[in-house]
Amino acid sequence: MGENVKRPTLEAVAVRAGVSKSSVSRVVNGETTVAPEIRDLVLHAVRELGYVPNSTARNLATKRTNTIAIIISDPPAGLVSDDPMFSAVVRAASRELEAAGKQVALMLAGSPESQRRVEQYVAAGHVDGALLVSMHGADPLPALIARMGIPVVSHGRLAAPWLMPYVDNDNLGGAAQAVRHLLDQGRRRIATISGPLDMPAAQDRLSAYRDVLKDSGRRSIMAVGDFTRVSGADAMGQLLEDDPGLDAVFAANDLIAIGALRTLRRSGRRVPDDVAVVGFDDIEAALYTDPALTTVRSSMGDQAAATARLLLGLFDGGPADPVIMPTGLVVRESA
Repeated sequence: MGENVKRPTLEAVAVRAGVSKSSVSRVVNGETTVAPEIRDLVLHAVRELGYVPNSTARNLATKRTNTIAIIISDPPAGLVSDDPMFSAVVRAASRELEAAGKQVALMLAGSPESQRRVEQYVAAGHVDGALLVSMHGADPLPALIARMGIPVVSHGRLAAPWLMPYVDNDNLGGAAQAVRHLLDQGRRRIATISGPLDMPAAQDRLSAYRDVLKDSGRRSIMAVGDFTRVSGADAMGQLLEDDPGLDAVFAANDLIAIGALRTLRRSGRRVPDDVAVVGFDDIEAALYTDPALTTVRSSMGDQAAATARLLLGLFDGGPADPVIMPTGLVVRESA
C-alpha cells in the first residue's frame, strides 16, 4: 500500500463491524475468548476495509517475525494425506525458507472454520509472508490473503493469476507431449481422466489433451477424477463402460493412473497391449507399478523450492513475474 493511501484503522473496523474497539483488538491479536459471531463480524469488516494490523506493518518495516506460513487447501477427499507430492512440496519449500533463516508455520485450510483461523492468524501479524498450495478455483482464501499487506506467492497458477506471483509446471507442454506419444504409437481411441476441473493444472492438462486430439482429427473421450487413486479406478471403469474399444488413457496425474491400472487389470485388459497408460508427475511409485508407468516428469520439489525463492525475493524487491518449470516425458513399460 502506497505511503499516500490512508490505512484503515482499528476504530474504522469497529464501526463497520458494530462492535467495540477492544473486541476488534482481541480478534486481530488471535485471542480465542471472542464469541464466534463477534469474530465473524470483525473478520468480515477486516476483509471489506482491507485492514492490516499495525503489528504487521511494524514487523514488515522494521523487525520481522521471520515466520512464513505454508497454507495448504486440504480438500474433503483427504488429498494432502494421500498424495506424496504434498510432502515433497512441504519439505522442499521448508528447506529453502529455513536456509534463509525463516521459521515455517504449516497451516491446513480445507474447511470454512480452518480458513477463518488461517485468516485470523495472518491478519494478526504472526507471519511475514505466505506460500499457498493447492488452491481451488472457488477458494476465497487467496484473495483474502492477497489483501493482508504481506508478500504472498502461489505454488501453481491460480484461477485468478493476477492476485499474486506463482510458480507452475509446464502443464500444457507436458500433457501435449504425453498425448502425442500415444498417437505416435498408433493409438487411435485415446481417453483422458482429468483432475478437478476447478484447478488450473487440471484445466491445462485437459486443454492440451483436447487440442492435440483435435489437431489429429480424433475425438475426446473423458472422465473426471480428483487426483486420487480411487477416482482413477472409478473413472477408468466408467470409460470402459462408455467406450469398451478405447486403446489408451492419459491420466492427469500418477495417482489417477495407478487407480486406472488396477481397474484395467481387473477387467482383463493388458497394459500396454490392449490399453496404453500415461500419467503425469513421475512420483516414486510410478517406477514400481506393474507395468512401470510412462509419465510426464514434473519435479514438485524443484517447483516448491522455486516458489519459496520467489517469495523470499519479494522481501528484497525482487521480480514478481510468473515462473514456469520445464517438464519431460519419461517412457517406461505402460505406453
